[in-house]
Amino acid sequence: MKTINDPIGILGKLNANVLLAATPEYAQFKMAKHSGAGRAEARLVHFSMQLEYLQIDGIKVRYAQGGRQDGPVVLLLSPLPQSILCYDLIWNTLGQHCRLVALDMPGFGGSEGGVEFMSFEAQGRFLEKFINVMKLTQVHIVGPDIGMPAALCYAIHQQHNVASLIVGDGPGILPADNGSIIDKAVESKFWRMIFRITGSQAFVEGAYQLGCVNYVPSTAEVADYVASYDGRIGTVTQWFATYPQSIATVDPYLDSLDLPVQIFWGDQDIFLLRDNASRLHHRLRRSQLCVFENCGHFCYQDKAEEFAELILGWVNGGYRNV
Repeated sequence: MKTINDPIGILGKLNANVLLAATPEYAQFKMAKHSGAGRAEARLVHFSMQLEYLQIDGIKVRYAQGGRQDGPVVLLLSPLPQSILCYDLIWNTLGQHCRLVALDMPGFGGSEGGVEFMSFEAQGRFLEKFINVMKLTQVHIVGPDIGMPAALCYAIHQQHNVASLIVGDGPGILPADNGSIIDKAVESKFWRMIFRITGSQAFVEGAYQLGCVNYVPSTAEVADYVASYDGRIGTVTQWFATYPQSIATVDPYLDSLDLPVQIFWGDQDIFLLRDNASRLHHRLRRSQLCVFENCGHFCYQDKAEEFAELILGWVNGGYRNV
């Protein structure tokens, strides 16, 4: 059990407020937010996930594993600007039924990696290596946010071992219906410089203020995210710089992807708007769509219980009916 003092700090909050002021959607989004949502709260936390490290091709990556060894295999990919600790809320619930593996993808979370990993294809190639090293078969990949295009790239371009995909709140379809904060990161060198200068505290704080309608994170959790991206925001912004080229490696292949796909999205997502979910659903051969109501971009935390139920219903047989 541990509690941590505020990891964002006064300067981090001031810088985050600058980013929020430059995000026109935030004024309306605030009306949907519950009091305190997205603001780190100091409370005692016991993390269920046991973090481990593994070397693959000279890169040290952070991962966790647990659950039932005889259950369906569920691989959870880290979103941005969080790490795999964002799944601690649902780890025990899923672990009662599933074999669980969670991965901080290279260059993100607690894993090493530089600009060479800042593309959808690079993440997909690494995912193949990780799955092979871990000897995972018939995997159900859960990929929110940056995990979504990594999972799609792996399934589309690599010799995959996938039973199904559970993806959402991420890019991969054209035309991309982005919120203004994503457009800034993708289209503007100036804004990528601002993100780098303001640092990981503002990056994490701003994301949580824009991404949560309900969830109140702990300071211990947020401290991990801040530490994960300390001094690395400049590298991470290159993922956005390559965004147009990266989407072009996924979008043309969506119609031919012959796998069951569970799509999820938050109805209040102002990073990547929910219209992306509907169009992705129509493009894929075998898909099912779940839109979480009164939920922001971080729906795996904003509606954690419902998200866990969605995964369990899907991997315990629902995917076979799609």
